[in-house]
Amino acid sequence: MSVKKKQDKEKPLEKMTAKELRELGKQIPEITGVFGMNKPELISTIKKARGIEEDAKKVSSTSVREIKKKIKEFRVKRMAALESDDNKMAEIFKRRITRLKKKTRKPA
Repeated sequence: MSVKKKQDKEKPLEKMTAKELRELGKQIPEITGVFGMNKPELISTIKKARGIEEDAKKVSSTSVREIKKKIKEFRVKRMAALESDDNKMAEIFKRRITRLKKKTRKPA
């Protein structure tokens, strides 16, 4: 009677931990920067490298990284407005930053 190895049947990518996905991603030569990716990015990159079609799920219009980039831009603009004593525009940028911060909390 032969004993089956765990390696014979790989568990689904969605069930793997981020650490396991990084190990898997390191073995695929087309993938670079696995340590800078989060779990959903790792899953989609591995699927793309293996040629697996992803289900067309609802894609959020902006990712958290894009929102944070906008926040940084608004902070620079707000500081410029404060330096030029334009308090009205500084307040507007402050409100925009606050709204964007709230958006980053919703997807997480």
